[in-house]
Amino acid sequence: MPTSPLTGNNNLTFSKVKDLLPWIFLLAGLCFMYIPTFINLFQGIWSTTEQAHGPIVFAISLWLLYRKWPEILAAKTEQKKSLTGWFILIVGLLFYIVGRSQDVYLLEVSSLIWLLLSTGLILLGTRSVKVAWFPLFFMLFMIPLPGIIVDTLTMPMKVAVSYVAEQVLFGAGYPIARNGVVLHIGQYQLLVADACAGLHTLFTLESLGLLYLNLIRHESFSRNLVLAILIVPISFAANVIRVMVLTLITYHFGDSAGQGFLHGFAGMVLFLSALLLIIAADALVRAAIARKSAVKYS
Repeated sequence: MPTSPLTGNNNLTFSKVKDLLPWIFLLAGLCFMYIPTFINLFQGIWSTTEQAHGPIVFAISLWLLYRKWPEILAAKTEQKKSLTGWFILIVGLLFYIVGRSQDVYLLEVSSLIWLLLSTGLILLGTRSVKVAWFPLFFMLFMIPLPGIIVDTLTMPMKVAVSYVAEQVLFGAGYPIARNGVVLHIGQYQLLVADACAGLHTLFTLESLGLLYLNLIRHESFSRNLVLAILIVPISFAANVIRVMVLTLITYHFGDSAGQGFLHGFAGMVLFLSALLLIIAADALVRAAIARKSAVKYS
């Protein structure tokens, strides 16, 4: 007996709802688990200057997943999934339980990435997860780092940034001296804080550089590799520029200007200088590769 149009539409609608049910349950479960986590993050560590990049990284990661969603679904495989996804799911749940119960953000927040990875493997397959690898990888930059690691690495970075800033400004003729991470210029003293040259700032700039690489989508592997390596010294140079800008603002306009509105402006200078340096490095690498190719085939 032929199927009536009404029955056919009902079957189609039921099929669509059936396909959406796993995603509806997944979204509901993730919201139930992680809304309290994000509330705590927004009220706590993400409200600080050092970790303010966390929610921005998370929002960009979600946007990247949304942007790639049609491609992710197109790569879906019908073959049976391996046990890897279920193993990763168990690991992610253990991370969440331990992190949530013991207030360890490193485990609690990172468990979200494990759970997204595992459900992708279970519901979509390996090919889809490969398509979504960068948004999942980018989420790593929103994970709060343990304080002991931050404190251990931040001090040497601040000393190095302070030293370079002092040498450049002294070479430019400014009356500047340094004692550890304290810069003395004229009648003013400036403490190079963690927010100006710490590990969190380096992480933020690293994420900016990797996002640039992902959006530009270079086909040359060597070009991507060189740029990814250059992001580290570029981040360091951007931190030096920020400290120098704050020092010069304080020297020329006074301590109130350096600690007031212009301090926030120096933060914008940090990211703008980092972006311009990345673009300049990209142009130089592109020119070098093009020149090498021209010599090779000439």
